[in-house]
Amino acid sequence: MIPCERCKKAQATFHLTNIKPSTGEKVETHLCESCAVEEGFIPKAATAQVEELLANLMASKAAGAKLSDLVCDECGMSFLEFRQNGLLGCPQDYDVFRESLEPMIERAQDGATQHTGKAPRRRGGAATPAADRRKLKKLLAEAVAAEDYERAAELRDRIREVEGE
Repeated sequence: MIPCERCKKAQATFHLTNIKPSTGEKVETHLCESCAVEEGFIPKAATAQVEELLANLMASKAAGAKLSDLVCDECGMSFLEFRQNGLLGCPQDYDVFRESLEPMIERAQDGATQHTGKAPRRRGGAATPAADRRKLKKLLAEAVAAEDYERAAELRDRIREVEGE
């Protein structure tokens, strides 16, 4: 454990080695994080980002630990078992694991939290109005992101037509 050469109080966590070109001599500098920031070796924003990253990591570990403790009283399935198998054990699991399932369902259903179903087109089934509306809203978001405002206006009008039906 090397003490900081500048403040002589904290442990050095920043180690810099310079080699003098004229003599080839190594000059080592050992500083604590706050002294390295004050000397300009580390930008202040970088330390804030690292602290934020560590805080987020700890929060996600805590959330993961909380999820791993979830168990359905009805069928006894744990959230970890669901993650491994990809299958739920009973209808009660939707309520028990709701917090984690909703984002997955939204991704699978293009933003919807309930399965709306679809009819096979080869059997003469048509897309449902809810599916049409979701698809149009997705296209609208893409048009706005691409700054294609004429297309976005057309899509907005089509969404209004579908919602009016």
